[in-house]
Amino acid sequence: MQHRLNQNDVANEVNVESAPHVRDAVLGIFARRYPGEDFTTLGRAFDDVHALFEGRFPGYLACDTQYHDIRHTLDMTLAMARLVDGHDRICAPQDRLGPRRAVLGVIIALLHDSGYLKRNSEASVENGAIFTKVHVSRSSDFLFNYLPKVGFAAEAVTGSRIVHFTGYEMNIEDIDVRDPKDRLIGCMVGTADLIGQMSDRLYLEKCRDFLYQEFVYGRVARETMPDGKEIVRYSSPQDLIIKTPGFYEYVARTRIREKLDGVDDYAAAHFDGPNLYTSAIEGNFSHLREILETADFNRLRRLCYSLSAPVRRAA
Repeated sequence: MQHRLNQNDVANEVNVESAPHVRDAVLGIFARRYPGEDFTTLGRAFDDVHALFEGRFPGYLACDTQYHDIRHTLDMTLAMARLVDGHDRICAPQDRLGPRRAVLGVIIALLHDSGYLKRNSEASVENGAIFTKVHVSRSSDFLFNYLPKVGFAAEAVTGSRIVHFTGYEMNIEDIDVRDPKDRLIGCMVGTADLIGQMSDRLYLEKCRDFLYQEFVYGRVARETMPDGKEIVRYSSPQDLIIKTPGFYEYVARTRIREKLDGVDDYAAAHFDGPNLYTSAIEGNFSHLREILETADFNRLRRLCYSLSAPVRRAA
């Protein structure tokens, strides 16, 4: 494969910084998987999300979270479509998710981080990352209100619950989604969220330059408990980088393989070969382990940028 461009997906085929490019890629995947189906609604959802992140959606301000920007959303949404496609490609006909659930899953993926977006009434909030600990519940509320507008009123409650598979506000086993196919969609959305960001060619630099700052805003890096005791999870951007392999080994990978039922394997079925997400993730962490072994943090030198507006650094 040609040298992967920073703005491209793991297959080096789709510019994941472009909503129209990702929209067309997803529509192409579904048109081939479900020939003859009308995906006009899905196209509208992509346009709405593009407007939402740019501050053109009624009632909302432009995205100002630099890690959780539209690129992350588009990257993980493409991963979501590929997981759905891989599943329906190899499963028995009666087990297929089908076009309606496929579209629902992609819409949930598109809006899974809508909770970071500030409403017009929240203009005084310094940064959307302040909502880090409750952003999934806010995304759930957005989905509940949005889904009926695009013909998914019957799925509004279910969709607003499924998005919790992407977060940590609820234990996965406690999410009230009972239909096995809906739970499968939830596992796919949760998995796409993780593999999408960890396979990003700029993942390590983004953790250092952007995610740490979001953790500061969201009181995740340092948290003062009710008894006044301060918990320091990440003392600096470098400390976050040092602890990132532990997050992968003991949190993300366990979550993907056990709590989310290992649905990342469906990516290999989509690609009809190696799982390119797994390969990219392993490449990122192999590079990081070499950096940590040599303590040469200057090797994290890829140009790091966000599609969100620059913001003042949190103290």
